[in-house]
Amino acid sequence: MKFIKNTAKINEQDDSALITAYKKSGDLAVLGTLYNKYMHLVFGVCYNYFKDEEQSKDAVMQIFEELVTKLKMHEVQNFKSWLHVLSRNHCLMALRKSAKNPMVAMEDNFVENGDFVHLDIDNAKETQLTVMEKCMETLPEEQRKSVDLFYLQEKCYKEVAEITGYDMLKVKSYIQNGKRNLKICIEKNSEL
Repeated sequence: MKFIKNTAKINEQDDSALITAYKKSGDLAVLGTLYNKYMHLVFGVCYNYFKDEEQSKDAVMQIFEELVTKLKMHEVQNFKSWLHVLSRNHCLMALRKSAKNPMVAMEDNFVENGDFVHLDIDNAKETQLTVMEKCMETLPEEQRKSVDLFYLQEKCYKEVAEITGYDMLKVKSYIQNGKRNLKICIEKNSEL
């Protein structure tokens, strides 16, 4: 078993020497030598997050660009672990950014599509509005007033009570019953 060498210590020492050399000289070739040892691991982390080869390759290059400044600012003991965390954070930030600004695919003929050129209210919605207006007229006056103020004019229970002069409990009852009666009427007239 003597022929198996423990290269982990040697690699850590090599990493430390390369980091020190880079911090002193700012030589990108030195940083490139260090990064090249772990580039396949960085790609693996990126691919694990993005599930896309090209996006992962781009991220590997962007992470190298981050390294140019960040390695100078941080005191790194274990470069491999630190690079893994840096890579993971880069991917998470990229995913968050893309979630805030989602890409929407557009069809080539988007502008030519007739459905979007004419923005008229379609007949179905117009019919629904007509049915609702007719059904509102069929409600008893207390329910109609209460439903109109509460839903259409967006007043609270207290405001509806003050405007109509109805008791607060009555207002709640009128709104609940009016809503139910309105729904029944709309369903009945929509089937026709």
